[in-house]
Amino acid sequence: MVVIPTATALPTAEGAVQVAMEELPLTLHSARVLILGFGRVGKLTAHRMGALGAKVTVCAQGYADLAWAAAYGHETMWLEKLGGELGGYDLIVNTIPAQVLDRRRLAWVHPGAFLLDLASVPGGVDQAAAKELGLRVLQAPGLPGRTAPVTAAAAIRDAVYHILWELEA
Repeated sequence: MVVIPTATALPTAEGAVQVAMEELPLTLHSARVLILGFGRVGKLTAHRMGALGAKVTVCAQGYADLAWAAAYGHETMWLEKLGGELGGYDLIVNTIPAQVLDRRRLAWVHPGAFLLDLASVPGGVDQAAAKELGLRVLQAPGLPGRTAPVTAAAAIRDAVYHILWELEA
């Protein structure tokens, strides 16, 4: 049995595309998309959005992550320098499980932008500040189970089998 480490990242990325298509008043083709974080979910989400013609920018803190994002054809920016450029995006997808979009940064976000928070609890968006600023935010940490329940269940099953196999070894 082979356990694929991206097993839940794939349905999360596809679910992010689905949610974006449902929530944005424009097509993903030519949409300006910012992906915060370039781990498993960030990589796959950036790839899927880019494949649909979105203009993807990856924001991360590691040099290697930014180098890989650039190699894949995405624009890049350092997380530490994130600020005024937030106003230039139609869709902001957070994958970082720490609050990166605080009140100070959210003030820069374009009022018509849609924020999709895929990170585990506590998420990366200050929900209270976003609400006060009138920003549309969807916190969606359980996306795989909602958009691809069979795939998500298989990933959980495989992970449990793998753990049991390791305990027996």
